[in-house]
Amino acid sequence: MKTLFHSAVLALALCGAAAAQTNPGAAARPTPTPAQAAAPAAAQTVNHPCGCDAPLPPVVAQAGGVKFTPADFTPQTQQQVKRPQDEVVAARKNELNLQINSILLEAEAKKRGVSTTKLLEDEVVAKAVNPSEADAQAYFEQNRAQVEAQAGRRVEFAEVKEAVVNHLRGDRQQARAQQFSEQLRAANNVKVLAAEAAPPATAADRARVLATVNGKNITSGDIEDSLRPLVFAVQEQVYNLRRRDLEMKVNDLLLEQEAQKRGVTARALLDAEVGAKVPVVNETQAQAFYNENKERINGEFAKIKYQIIEYLQQQEREKLNTALAERLRQSAGVQIFLNAPEPPVFDIATDDQPTKGNPNAAVTLVEFTDFECPSCAQTHPVVERLMAEYGDRVRFVVRDFPLSQHANAQKAAEAAEAAREQGKYWEYVALLFRNQSSLGVANLKQYATSLGLDRARFDAALDSGKFAEAVRRDMLDGQKIGVSGTPSFFLNGRRVTERTYEGLKAALDAALKAPRK
Repeated sequence: MKTLFHSAVLALALCGAAAAQTNPGAAARPTPTPAQAAAPAAAQTVNHPCGCDAPLPPVVAQAGGVKFTPADFTPQTQQQVKRPQDEVVAARKNELNLQINSILLEAEAKKRGVSTTKLLEDEVVAKAVNPSEADAQAYFEQNRAQVEAQAGRRVEFAEVKEAVVNHLRGDRQQARAQQFSEQLRAANNVKVLAAEAAPPATAADRARVLATVNGKNITSGDIEDSLRPLVFAVQEQVYNLRRRDLEMKVNDLLLEQEAQKRGVTARALLDAEVGAKVPVVNETQAQAFYNENKERINGEFAKIKYQIIEYLQQQEREKLNTALAERLRQSAGVQIFLNAPEPPVFDIATDDQPTKGNPNAAVTLVEFTDFECPSCAQTHPVVERLMAEYGDRVRFVVRDFPLSQHANAQKAAEAAEAAREQGKYWEYVALLFRNQSSLGVANLKQYATSLGLDRARFDAALDSGKFAEAVRRDMLDGQKIGVSGTPSFFLNGRRVTERTYEGLKAALDAALKAPRK
């Protein structure tokens, strides 16, 4: 879902680089000797080189008179935590090369008087030899066993030809990107002062110069600023993994303790409280579920009804599991001492963007959108409702983020900008969202006619790509702050994950009540 620009720059960057749901009976945990309940004391140091893991307290949870320490995390959880943290280490190594090559790319584009997108098209896309069908066939035969192992069946070349061709094309473009990178480095004054960027611990560390490109410094702080979205995503993932582990351990402990009180096994208790109470799902209920979710289900009801019944039975079982866990927790003094990571606040440019509301409002909601994205179309009425309700108390800003899987999204974004040039942005956007299946260029021009726009001016802007760079700027800015899907919302620079009316309204109300800084 990355743009050509981002994909190619990423390839350039790699040049030279080393390159469950709550279940109280999941597993019976022997009851430890009760320990004195106490609040966590001094923090335990975590030494992973990613520099993205906050110190853990010596007691991470307690329940039923029992303490849990970091040593109680399962080996599986510890391994799952390590994987994304290792990704941060690898990303930090690659980021220096990415920034070097981005500076070189911008400078070369400026020298030639073209956009970076055009430069990459000319030097990477155009000069990478497209794979032939024979090339794809040969690659498929060499890797057929692996392809079929992944598919779990015999696979014919015709089924995967397009995917193989795209894969080979990507490999060749990356190889060409590497050549171009080497050419740019050879033609410019690039000095790498540190092979690796360690996570900075102090302001002085952040100011450390890692490389210079034609006299421009790249510091450790520059690297860390670019990694902020990734670091937060990893911190969130690690927090959720550890929290889930602790929640399951607490549930297992309380189940075992309750079983001991009743003089039965944990399995017998679980069977009595859950297994014996699971209601039987009948065919009528399965049919109703199928009818409600037909658009998201592949296959006729008659062929998959037993799968649906099994799924619904499992859902009922999980509800009973959760209810049992909640009852056992009520008097167990459950406390989890993990701290959720604080979402970063990003400085998002809002100059020369479609805006509604008070330009001087203390609260700004920025949406990154894609006019061919069904979720964006579903969210559009929510945003319109909020804009009407909050009026001048909030500033609403829209930025473009056309996804690569949507063939017409880029041109639709450019068309919206062309309509904004004539003062009809919001009216035009409403048409785009109402007609997502008809966003070809001819349709985009027809919508301009229906709004009474100057067609000659609109068509010239759309055909010439006048606003392509503006859309690209939005995408690059979005990628820098971790946008990978749409719609993505940021409230005063902080990501908002809840996209419902109620969720966005609650976030807006909280921001309006927050003390001004």
